[in-house]
Amino acid sequence: MNTPFALRFACSIVLAWLISQPTLGQPFPNRKYGQEDKFRQLEEILPTPNSYRAANGEPGPDYWQQRVDYTIDVRLDESQNQIHGSETIRYRNQSPHALRYLWIQLDPNLFASDSDANRLRSGRIGFGNRATMSEIDAILERQSFDGRCVIESVTDAQANRLETFTVDTMMRIDLPEPLLSGQEFSMKIKWSYRINNSKYIGGRTGYEMFEKDGNAIYEIAQWFPRLAAFTDVTGWQHKQYLGQGEFTLEFGDYLVRITAPADHIVAATGELQNPNEVLTDEQRKRLEQARTADKPVWIVTPEEAKENEKEKTDQTKTWIFRAEAVRDFAFATSRKFIWDAQGHRVNDNEVIAMSYYPNEGEPLWSKYSTHAIIHTLNVYSRYTFDYPYPVAISVNGPVGGMEYPMICFNGPRPREDGTYSSATKYDLITVIIHEVGHNYFPMIVNSDERQWSWMDEGLNTFLQYLAEQEWEQDYPSQRGEPELIVPYMQSTNQVPIMTNSESIMQFGPNAYSKPATALNILRETILGRELFDFAFKEYARRWKFKRPMPADFFRTMEDATARDLDWFWRGWFYTTDHCDIALDKIDVYMVDRRTPDEIAADEKNKKEAQLPTLSKKRNKELVKRADQFPELKDFYNQYDPRAVTDEQRAAYQKSLEQMTEHEKELLANTDRFYRLQFRNVGGLVMPIIVLLTHEDGSTKEIRIPAEAWRVDATVCDTLVITAEPIVKFELDPYRETADINRDNNHFPPVLEPTRFQLFKSQRRGSEDNPMSRAKRAQEAKEAQQAKEAQQAKEAKEAKEANEPSKEVTDKQPQAPDQGGLGAKKKQEKKKKKRQLSPGV
Repeated sequence: MNTPFALRFACSIVLAWLISQPTLGQPFPNRKYGQEDKFRQLEEILPTPNSYRAANGEPGPDYWQQRVDYTIDVRLDESQNQIHGSETIRYRNQSPHALRYLWIQLDPNLFASDSDANRLRSGRIGFGNRATMSEIDAILERQSFDGRCVIESVTDAQANRLETFTVDTMMRIDLPEPLLSGQEFSMKIKWSYRINNSKYIGGRTGYEMFEKDGNAIYEIAQWFPRLAAFTDVTGWQHKQYLGQGEFTLEFGDYLVRITAPADHIVAATGELQNPNEVLTDEQRKRLEQARTADKPVWIVTPEEAKENEKEKTDQTKTWIFRAEAVRDFAFATSRKFIWDAQGHRVNDNEVIAMSYYPNEGEPLWSKYSTHAIIHTLNVYSRYTFDYPYPVAISVNGPVGGMEYPMICFNGPRPREDGTYSSATKYDLITVIIHEVGHNYFPMIVNSDERQWSWMDEGLNTFLQYLAEQEWEQDYPSQRGEPELIVPYMQSTNQVPIMTNSESIMQFGPNAYSKPATALNILRETILGRELFDFAFKEYARRWKFKRPMPADFFRTMEDATARDLDWFWRGWFYTTDHCDIALDKIDVYMVDRRTPDEIAADEKNKKEAQLPTLSKKRNKELVKRADQFPELKDFYNQYDPRAVTDEQRAAYQKSLEQMTEHEKELLANTDRFYRLQFRNVGGLVMPIIVLLTHEDGSTKEIRIPAEAWRVDATVCDTLVITAEPIVKFELDPYRETADINRDNNHFPPVLEPTRFQLFKSQRRGSEDNPMSRAKRAQEAKEAQQAKEAQQAKEAKEAKEANEPSKEVTDKQPQAPDQGGLGAKKKQEKKKKKRQLSPGV
């Protein structure tokens, strides 16, 4: 109480002024010693801009890329499950360099018995010390199978033999003379290979045999020798194909003639050139109707497909397809295919969406596949560019999910009884959206998949999430929402997104989920939808039919948003940091308007409300010396340090009288000043979102940019001023930052009990689903109805047999025909009638 009020009040005003200043402006000392600078610019990491790739992220004035055109004849040998092909390749050197040799990708060599991929295969068998028969069967099949690409000849346009050298999945072709910039070179290759049975050897290509009818579905990809990419960044991109990192390819035009059994239906990249030769009159008529239909039209019906399965033919047909400006070519063929189609318009572009599937895919595929294709084209085109190709195809077969220009392979099917679970339904819709979406990334925005898986998988999964959310309310998306990535973000078995495809741990979360989630956070929390969508569309427009690199994406997003995002790319793409922001401390301040007497009373009440220490409580009963000897007590034994003197009251009154009107207004202020301190536990710098709940139940949201961490990446604070008392604080209330620990996001802390369930025993999962249970119930009901109907009928017949007819009653009684011919016939007639009755 000895502190003069004026000084005390001045201290309060100064403190209030200090904490009211923005956190970012406080003159904190540099605490980066021993810390990584989370906001350090990426210029020292990203490649230096040049005339090929500009500093703003767009192609430079001297950007170039190669071009390769193919004319291919391919024959499917169904009896041997083999591919036989010949091709003419025209290679255009549009680079500024002279090339002495070309590198060809021989992707079937992945399945060679001595391939790098086979030799690198894990030695694990089954799980622990348990393995299924099918797993052992597959291991033995891989040991004996050799699916390498057998090169029969490589010649130039004049039929002169060219020297080659094969290195695992790459073949070098030595040119007779250097191919100069601007020149073309043509060559011819003949080859063959065995197709892998997907039952034993999975992959992105293969065939599926249906034992019950002896027919197969062939999904053929990575099937022809094709040029490796030669780029301004890597030179020849000839990293070996090991099975995880996908493909890096050049654009070109394709003319492909596919010879297959005459009863097969063939789906492929590009437009069919000879429908009159391979389709019936009825099929061509239906296909034409489908172009303007408002729902899918069957080109081959389920009944026709089932009839087609019954007999095989030795005859063949050749289907001719042409595709322009594509980087690859794939096809599927089978006599089991149902085929439906529907025309669609994407602004000025007419597209026909088509689905091919066996009867085993019904009723799921006819209901959802073509609709999912069209939905994908609508959503993706809105966020990028109009779909430029004439067809978009989804095929059901052995490959679970894989993409190629204009065609994709998708695996989910219902159970054999025709029912399907909710998971199967959404798995199908999801995989079709994803694989059709790959037409945009990387089939058109042609990134280097072999090096950077995230550039197509991550961006595509992000758009997939947007498309799923437009399919129906509460679509069960498995990727995209920040809270879904939390288990991966807190795992230890991970590497940064910016890791070569073959070295990625937890491939799905790393290449798909994490980049998709990062982009969703960038869109929703950091940039906002409008700004992000503009920048993302600009990136797609700039690199349509070109080959972007990560720096081109990063730089374009910053160039089109006027935001420095280096901290974001660094944290999400170059580190394994995670988001865990804690609400560490809260201080509350108010302007001190109390009189000296009020201050004294408050301090007295506070002290009296405080429980004594344990020692003082126990020492209370001790005999005190001062009580035994009163002469030991003096002035201070009676002095109350909290007592207010008249002098202090006069000083207080005088300070009030000397105040200006503005100072009196400040003194009358009743606002509360809350100083919130945050701690960065996870290391990833992110915006801070706080939801405040006031005493009256109203709420307020405050958003602090990530730059709050730029001075000290471990701790920062902010000031909240409010007239209404705040009773609750919550960080990241909408779960938008992938914060892995919500326990430190609340004040006061939220206590939620952890519940556990009790079981008598552990039960293994079942493939049962609500639809199959409903079907069984319906079948049981119909069987019971049929049984009751039969019983009623038999009872009626028995009654009629036992009652004499009216005619006999009116006449004289006659002796029954004991074993006579008439009675015997009558009994046989009744027996036969009962045998033909429904339900017997």
